[in-house]
Amino acid sequence: MPNIKSAAKRVDIIRRRTIRNARLKSALRTTIRRFEEAMTAANQEDAKSRLKRALVAIDKAVTKGILHKNTAARKKSRLTRRFNKTMAG
Repeated sequence: MPNIKSAAKRVDIIRRRTIRNARLKSALRTTIRRFEEAMTAANQEDAKSRLKRALVAIDKAVTKGILHKNTAARKKSRLTRRFNKTMAG
């Protein structure tokens, strides 16, 4: 337990941010999973709308500091390639 008042405050702030980050990361994973479920159902319109939602969620995660921008770019690229491959073939 911290002895200094500012250190105690930092512990509290870190705890709140950790909870917030976990909540946002979980929501991001859920969005991506919903897209993957739509892909397996082979519903093209639903998959397309869920892909858009997933891409927006990934971009928001970057602005909130949840994901690194290169990680986000990689995820977006993989999701888009998978969508294009599935819908073309």
